[in-house]
Amino acid sequence: MLVLTRKLNEALKIGDEIEIKILSVDGDQVKLGIEAPRNIDIHRMEVYAAIQEENNAAAKTVSLDALKGYKKT
Repeated sequence: MLVLTRKLNEALKIGDEIEIKILSVDGDQVKLGIEAPRNIDIHRMEVYAAIQEENNAAAKTVSLDALKGYKKT
């Protein structure tokens, strides 16, 4: 894991298209601003984990036989 220290209004870049900026610091909370292309999903970790759980649960409810009958139109 890369660990960086940033101050208020400082930023970091991820590749050429993503910028993360420190907008405010209030006690133990940090407000981040993220600029990224619209096609990149950005979630808080707890939301991402919940999405993954739901996807895994949904994947277990569909049988391979049911998928074989699926035809894309």
